[in-house]
Amino acid sequence: MALAGQVLTPEGFRSGRLFFGERIEGFVPGPASRRYLLPGFIDLHVHGGDGADAMEGEAEVRRLARFHARHGTTALLPTTVTAPEEDLARALSGIEAVRKRPGPGEARVLGAHLEGPWISPKRLGAQPPFARPADLEEVRRLLAHGRVRVVTLAPELEGALELVRFLSGRGIRAQVGHTAGTFEDALAALEAGAGGFTHFFNAMTGLHHRTPGAVGAGLLYARFAEVIADGLHVAPEAVKLLFKRVPGTYVVTDAVAAAGMPDGTYPLGRHRVKKRGEGVFLKDGTLAGSTLTMDRALRNLVSWGIPLEEAALRLSKLPATYLGLADRGSLETGKRADVVVLSEALEVEEVYVEGERVYP
Repeated sequence: MALAGQVLTPEGFRSGRLFFGERIEGFVPGPASRRYLLPGFIDLHVHGGDGADAMEGEAEVRRLARFHARHGTTALLPTTVTAPEEDLARALSGIEAVRKRPGPGEARVLGAHLEGPWISPKRLGAQPPFARPADLEEVRRLLAHGRVRVVTLAPELEGALELVRFLSGRGIRAQVGHTAGTFEDALAALEAGAGGFTHFFNAMTGLHHRTPGAVGAGLLYARFAEVIADGLHVAPEAVKLLFKRVPGTYVVTDAVAAAGMPDGTYPLGRHRVKKRGEGVFLKDGTLAGSTLTMDRALRNLVSWGIPLEEAALRLSKLPATYLGLADRGSLETGKRADVVVLSEALEVEEVYVEGERVYP
């Protein structure tokens, strides 16, 4: 297989042809082209899409994986919400089934992102009301149901730092999020091995000149953070500030079942949320995830003044680096052939997952 375009190589954009099978085979310079070839997008925080919710089992995970693949996502972490243990165990089993047996047209499932349940009841955001203290034994039981790559937790909870150390020792990224904790709590989590911050700025203590909060700790000391680039959760100016202060910031969608669907009511774990226009809300008006897709996030970043090369890397190489994935995230010889082809207007034209065309 060979595709021609402006290829995002490790040296930047170069015109030519990209050759690949299941893996990238090489690049040959060629005439200028009006379309772009980028590494496949990697979404490390996504609850659903096309009406499907990751909490609902294998069939729904496959549906959301096919939906996001059509928007350039070639690998993802289906993300749970705060819920009773039996619900989480069932969700993890469904996610694991798709990880082990990927199907045609699907973005590859890398494992799960557990968003809670060990979070602050004071900073639930749109999470269902099942927050509880850190419990190492519950963690052990849940890990038996499938591969978990990321866990969001509140560091101020009793036992949370022990949990951070336990997860870090097993190569699982613990992230600060849904926290009412102080600057000192967040810093203690980073020192214990926490890898980053979940949907930075959202559902955490903000920056004040006398109480710098979790946001202040992140801006000073974090190496990685995720951010929702939909223009609703975080102002574009704040996104650009975060990029400057935390160079490893990568983009996530935090998409829920309502993504790609008409206005209406959709599931988010045991919640029901309302899609209105581009936003998703609880009854009280709280933002409840997003309808974002990664291709739209890319176009947003570029419209905010972020160079295309940097925007693309924040959707591919940086999330791969964060998870320690050496086999994807860039269009280099020997890596998985996860490729997104965009038009001059940055609209998705073709998507390849491990060399197989999944869109159109």
